[in-house]
Amino acid sequence: MTPSATRRDFLRLGAAGAAGAFAVSGHARQPAAAPAPAAARPKTGAEFITKETQEAINAGLDLIARGQLADGSFFDRPAGGAAAVGVTALAGLALMAAGNQPGRGRYGKAVARAAEYVAGMADGPRAGFLTAPDAQFRGLMNQPAPMYSHGFGTLFLAEVCGMLPAAGKDAKVRAALEKAVAFTVAAQNQEGGWRYEPLAQFADVSVTTAMMMALRAAKNAGLFVPKEAVIDKGVAYIKACQMPDGGFSYWKGHPGAYSAFARTAASVVGLYSAGVYDGREVERGLKYLRQFTPGRHFNVREIPPHHYWYGQYYAALAMWTAGDDYWTPWFPAIRDELLAKYQAGGRGWTDTHHGPVYATAMALIVLQLPNNYLPILQK
Repeated sequence: MTPSATRRDFLRLGAAGAAGAFAVSGHARQPAAAPAPAAARPKTGAEFITKETQEAINAGLDLIARGQLADGSFFDRPAGGAAAVGVTALAGLALMAAGNQPGRGRYGKAVARAAEYVAGMADGPRAGFLTAPDAQFRGLMNQPAPMYSHGFGTLFLAEVCGMLPAAGKDAKVRAALEKAVAFTVAAQNQEGGWRYEPLAQFADVSVTTAMMMALRAAKNAGLFVPKEAVIDKGVAYIKACQMPDGGFSYWKGHPGAYSAFARTAASVVGLYSAGVYDGREVERGLKYLRQFTPGRHFNVREIPPHHYWYGQYYAALAMWTAGDDYWTPWFPAIRDELLAKYQAGGRGWTDTHHGPVYATAMALIVLQLPNNYLPILQK
């Protein structure tokens, strides 16, 4: 059995429900018993985290923790409060990727406060909609895109569910997650995907992937997610967006559709989130992604600057899940590219399109994947 096959077989067990990475028992999330794989599990790549890499990670974690506001949220310029829930969720995931859990670890308190903030959004005017009532993330063409924040917020709640040491607070997180999942299911549109707004006329693979990943995490946390009525339709939508070159377009059936790096990386992760680890669409998508190995120069049509962090985040998740043949060459390359973008003096990562919290959180999630701490990606 090849290393890649071993990894996929292990992940497939979780997708089938036979032996997930975690099982919920009471208020504590405990590792579930699983049959030992036929061969040793693949290496995570921890040997590639150099001293320089760890120093940048440590500084980034400290930068994020210091930026937390009194209500547990994170404020990020230039987006401002418009992406509060999404940025807070990503910041929480970045801290968790270092091994911190709510109330445990150096930044455990920050993770708990972030979780309480995100959970509190579920009781807004639209129950279960995890976006700040007075602020919505603004994406391309300045269009409101609150479903992005909702997707990242739902993913984060699913990852911390069962981990809060106080039973009462953990119950609130679970209740918020249940509302968020119900809202997500109800927000799926007639095409089988999701868009910037709930029940939009058209879907896109970007928001659809965010929802699919969040629903997979919720399922792993013990919540019921309809397969045929929701997940299978999401899979069908993503597959319908694949182009002849193996890449994925932004949305289905658009006359000007073309493949691009970030949307293809997201689409592969969206399929993985539904338990689709093999097949023509996945293999062709991975082959397309391989031409974008970090370290090379790509034009703005291939990797637009405002899609850089989003694209590298999903590409790393795709390569991590695909197996050693993909992950082993990819991680050192993206590690070196991110280190080259690191700002000395504890300023973390940023760019002209995103603030330091968002960019630093994305960089930290990628660089800390070898830690193997995030439940949804554990091996």
